[in-house]
Amino acid sequence: MKLALSIILIITSVLMILLVLLHKGKGSGLSDLFGGGVSSNFGGSSVVEKNLDRITIVVGGLWFSGVVALSLVLKSA
Repeated sequence: MKLALSIILIITSVLMILLVLLHKGKGSGLSDLFGGGVSSNFGGSSVVEKNLDRITIVVGGLWFSGVVALSLVLKSA
């Protein structure tokens, strides 16, 4: 159980890092390095941003649940 939760936590942590870096920045940040500034010029980027926000929230919830579950498993062991 500890191994499965640790693997889930690692995967969701990497996904969170990637998703946050893909978000459109307010200025010239890391998101512009990965094409965030270029993609904002194309039409329909608001739909993409909304979907990226939703995916980030879901992955963040999974990450938080994984942290809580792993801490409960480690506490009971």
